[in-house]
Amino acid sequence: MSVRQAVDAVTADIRDHHITVDGTGLFTAMRHIDLLCHLAARMAADVEYQLSSNIADLPPAETLGASAGHLGRAIAHYTQALAPLITLTTTAQDTLQQKLDSLDHHSHLRIHLDDADRALAAARTALEVPRPPAATSAPAPAPMHTPAARRRA
Repeated sequence: MSVRQAVDAVTADIRDHHITVDGTGLFTAMRHIDLLCHLAARMAADVEYQLSSNIADLPPAETLGASAGHLGRAIAHYTQALAPLITLTTTAQDTLQQKLDSLDHHSHLRIHLDDADRALAAARTALEVPRPPAATSAPAPAPMHTPAARRRA
């Protein structure tokens, strides 16, 4: 699986498993963080692998690094979303005041999840940068044949 396919697979999984304000949503958020961490670790390993061996089938190291940075932002936003999500899942919302207080937590949760989605989209976009064409070197000129001087014994 290519890096781009891996980003697409994680994005599709995140899109298919929405975070709800309950215990299941908390599990889903942790799962999203886990997927993003694995993807970021893979990209970092690909960068190291490419730099040490100059592998041509991987995106350039700069592109992988930029994309991994965006994944780091997505991980950070998902982690920041945990605080309001935990508050919403563990706090009773029986009274009108508690429900009004939860609006702020819902707002923060939505902001962090939206920012995480944008960071993940930026990670995918960074991988779409076209690769520079391989430098074509001019063929080496054929050696000139000069008459060889024979040694006389």
